[in-house]
Amino acid sequence: MPAAPTMRAVVQDRPGGPDVLRIADVPRPAPLPTEILVRVHAAGVNPADWKTRERGVFPTGERPPFTPGWDVSGVVEEVGAGVTLFRPGDEVFGMPRFPHPAGAYAEYVTAPARHFAPRPAPLDHVRAAAVPLVGLTAWQALVDTADVRPGQRVLVHAAAGGVGHVAVQIAKARGAHVLGTARAAKHAYLRSLGADELIDYTTEDVAAAGPVDVVLDALGGDSWTRSLALLRPGGTLVSLLPPGPGWPADAAREAGVRAVFVLVEPDPIGLRELASLIEKGALTVRVDATFPLAEAAAAHALGAAGRTTGKIVLTLPG
Repeated sequence: MPAAPTMRAVVQDRPGGPDVLRIADVPRPAPLPTEILVRVHAAGVNPADWKTRERGVFPTGERPPFTPGWDVSGVVEEVGAGVTLFRPGDEVFGMPRFPHPAGAYAEYVTAPARHFAPRPAPLDHVRAAAVPLVGLTAWQALVDTADVRPGQRVLVHAAAGGVGHVAVQIAKARGAHVLGTARAAKHAYLRSLGADELIDYTTEDVAAAGPVDVVLDALGGDSWTRSLALLRPGGTLVSLLPPGPGWPADAAREAGVRAVFVLVEPDPIGLRELASLIEKGALTVRVDATFPLAEAAAAHALGAAGRTTGKIVLTLPG
């Protein structure tokens, strides 16, 4: 009987720092009905990855040993029963299974076919792998939740961050007047993405940005209260952090505005909308650094240090 196929993957056996990540040979998955097997060419690195590594537990409760990562760009190797969207050889990108484990830091992943979309033609696999989690987060927050419309004023906190720099472009593509908070050194870059007004949060009062119709807040805490005060009646505060101490639910109701928390989820429609913006030249995702899969620990260390503006991507042989 032939040996079961294996693959190389990043594995962690316990919570901890980047040093808990190691390369190992593990069983290669096989697609179940409605799933596809994707040969991974690149895997995006996100704050959710190193936060999960540090805690040693996924948001859905799974514990080590596991393989981190969600963002994937690659080529369909095999399709499971009932799959009609893709066939072997198709190039795809996606954020499968989030917030459940997807195991993206590996040579192969399996997931439901509808957690993927065709890779945008202008992007290679490295740049495509940088898109899904930040892109879908921004899309679901601004479009699906806040329904950003032409002429509205939209404030993006941490505008130079992974989600923030994508949100600036999506809001602009929707016809909004876009404001962002960022250090002065990032302002020229954000203006190149379409930001109309920028606030250096180290020297300026964000209160000067109001009134606005939508705030995208990735900061939480005191920022929720400050953001709420900027909203016009009927406006929306979208938080990327779950409600906790200081969550202004009562104050929002009294002010006649919405305060909502969004947790990104797999979304083939959103992926196709992002691909359309990319193909029109209205959206780009910046890649600051790449590492081979075997150097995932170094990638995590760089990301957690907060020294990058764009995304970090792990690369695998084609």
